Amino acid sequence: MATQKKTAEVDYSMQEKILALYELQQIDSKIDEINKVKGDLPLEVQDLEDELAGMRTRIDKINGEIEELNTLTKQRKRETDQAKIMIANYKEQQNNVRNNREFDAITKEIEYQELEIELAEKRLKEYAAGMKSKKLLLEEAEALGGERAADLEAKKNELQSIEAETRPQVEAFEAQAAKVKAKIDERLLTAYDRIRSNVRNGLAVVTVKRDACGGCFNRIPPQRQVDIRQGKKIIICEYCGRILVADPEAEQ
Repeated sequence: MATQKKTAEVDYSMQEKILALYELQQIDSKIDEINKVKGDLPLEVQDLEDELAGMRTRIDKINGEIEELNTLTKQRKRETDQAKIMIANYKEQQNNVRNNREFDAITKEIEYQELEIELAEKRLKEYAAGMKSKKLLLEEAEALGGERAADLEAKKNELQSIEAETRPQVEAFEAQAAKVKAKIDERLLTAYDRIRSNVRNGLAVVTVKRDACGGCFNRIPPQRQVDIRQGKKIIICEYCGRILVADPEAEQ
C-alpha cells in the first residue's frame, strides 16, 4: 500500500521508472551475492528437516506396530489361560461321567482346547519374533534420527551465524530497495519479480552492451536500441524476456 501511495503522489516519468528498475536490480544483485555465502545450507537444512519428519513418522509407525503386537500377545495369553482352566474343568467332569459317550465328548473338548493352546503358543512365538525385529528397527531408526538431529542442529547454527553476520548489510540494502520501489508502480514490480524468479541468475533488468542483450547476449536491432535509449516504454528482450535498459556508463 505504501508503495502504491508514494507512486500515486509523485508522477514519475517512464524513464525514471526504468532507471529505478535498473537501480533495484543492482541492489537485489548485491543481496543475491551476500546470500551466496549461505551456499546450499538453506536447502540442506530443509532436506534434513524433511528427513527427520519422515523418520518421526516411521518411528511412530513402528511403535504402533509394537503396541499392536503387545496387545495381541496379552490377548493370546488370556486365551491360553482360559483354555487351561477349561481343560482342568473338563478333566474334573470326566471323573463324574455316567457313560462312554459323555467321556468321549469331554475328551474331544479337552483336545480342542489343547489345540487352541498349541495355536496360541505358536502365535505368541511369532509375536515375540516380530517384536524383536520391530525393536531392532526402532533402535536403528532412533539412532539414525539422533545423528540427523545433530547434523540439523549444526547446519542451523552455521546458517544462523552467517545470517547474523550478513543481516546488517542485507537490511541496509533492503532499505535502499524500499526507497527505489516507491518510484515503480505495482504492475512493473510484479513483472520484475516474475522475471527474476524465472531466470537462473536473478537478472531481470540488463543493459545493452556492444549491441547485444546483457542477459542472453543476442544481438539487439539498431532501431530497438534507439527505443531503449529514449526510455519512453519498457522494452523486453525477444529472446530471454528480460527488461532491457541503456547502459548508464555508455550514456554518460
